[in-house]
Amino acid sequence: MTRRFAIVGLGHRAQMYVDALLGDWSDAGEIVAFCDRNRTRMDYYNERVTAGGRPAVPCYPAEEFATAIEGADAVIVTTMDSAHARYVCAALDAGRDVVVEKPLTIDAEGCARIAEAAERSRGSLVVTFNYRYSPRNSAVREVLASGRIGEVTSVHFEWLLDTMHGADYFRRWHRRRECSGGLLVHKSTHHFDLINWWLASHPELVFAQTDLRFYGGGNAGARAFGPRPARAHGAPGLGSDPFLLDMAADPRLKRLYLDAEHEDGYLRDQDVFTEGVTIPDNMSVLVRYANRALLTYSLHAHAPWEGYRVAFNGTHGRLELEVCERSWTPPSAAIDPSVSKDRQDEGVFERLRVQEHWKPAEEIPIHAGAGGHGGGDRLLLDDVFRGAANDPLARQAGYRDGVRSVLTGVAADEAARTGRPVLLTEGGTRLAGG
Repeated sequence: MTRRFAIVGLGHRAQMYVDALLGDWSDAGEIVAFCDRNRTRMDYYNERVTAGGRPAVPCYPAEEFATAIEGADAVIVTTMDSAHARYVCAALDAGRDVVVEKPLTIDAEGCARIAEAAERSRGSLVVTFNYRYSPRNSAVREVLASGRIGEVTSVHFEWLLDTMHGADYFRRWHRRRECSGGLLVHKSTHHFDLINWWLASHPELVFAQTDLRFYGGGNAGARAFGPRPARAHGAPGLGSDPFLLDMAADPRLKRLYLDAEHEDGYLRDQDVFTEGVTIPDNMSVLVRYANRALLTYSLHAHAPWEGYRVAFNGTHGRLELEVCERSWTPPSAAIDPSVSKDRQDEGVFERLRVQEHWKPAEEIPIHAGAGGHGGGDRLLLDDVFRGAANDPLARQAGYRDGVRSVLTGVAADEAARTGRPVLLTEGGTRLAGG
């Protein structure tokens, strides 16, 4: 059955869904409305629509969201994180199905509003945690579920963002806590969801320490690179400074952001070492889960390489996953990580190893498919547009999964501010204070 989709929020993230509905998933759905505060961005996506001979999609300003979704069966929400709760709740209350990008929202109040709307609505809610669908992460779930390492007692999870990807969060609206909730919500929601899913459990107690050490005005990076421009466009060092993003050099970024500034004033290329950064770039978190497993987690946003390491200690052995997604960052110029392919294949690897007690270690093969995230993106889009099949790994995520991942980050942020641990209750979906 072909479903009618409205898309709200026409920035970079929307492209995966637009292209899917114009391409391999065109038989499963059609786009009936675009909704955004910026007409230039909607026009950019309509050019992609009409290039294939289709009629232009009707465009609606943000204040006409209710009108935009009148002819839709489902709504795809790809707005700024802080606006997710508003649009998700409005769509659910209108009886529409909702597909929302992670994070579900940015705070406990938004989680509560969405949970209440999901419970009373006849519509469904899917949170797109694409990391669940990555073959390497699915392989971890399979090994843990097999019982080879027994009951998991502790997990060590380290995630490194390099100075290409990590820095990009400090150029954009993500640099402001009130817009993104900080990286412990915006980025780590992926990682906390993976742990919940891998362990088939939920968090109960959270403690954390965070700091802003490299980015922002006056920090280590700013001291090392000297006087900074407010933004990259027109800056003297553009093209030679590795932290200045040249949007004009990329046709897509130019159309979506540089050419759209006159409408809403949003600057996509703010310098990472200027004032106004209100999120940390180094984070360390401790979590206790309902199944008594203990997590030590760190997120570092200015590393020389990008990837992650996760290790599970169990009563029967140990499971380790090591991933290098980019082995180094070329220094010539800032490159948007969503479009750059430079050097990405140099030194990249993924390794999954299990070792049971009194046995030698064993490499576990990872069977990757075609497309983004080792074929995981295609599996995710199948679930979104054609419905979840009988998936033994239960990869499709609902609102409770989204709430639990967000509240882990919210609790970690609160613990870092107060210096006290934070208790999560009711299945890891509610904050109970420290």
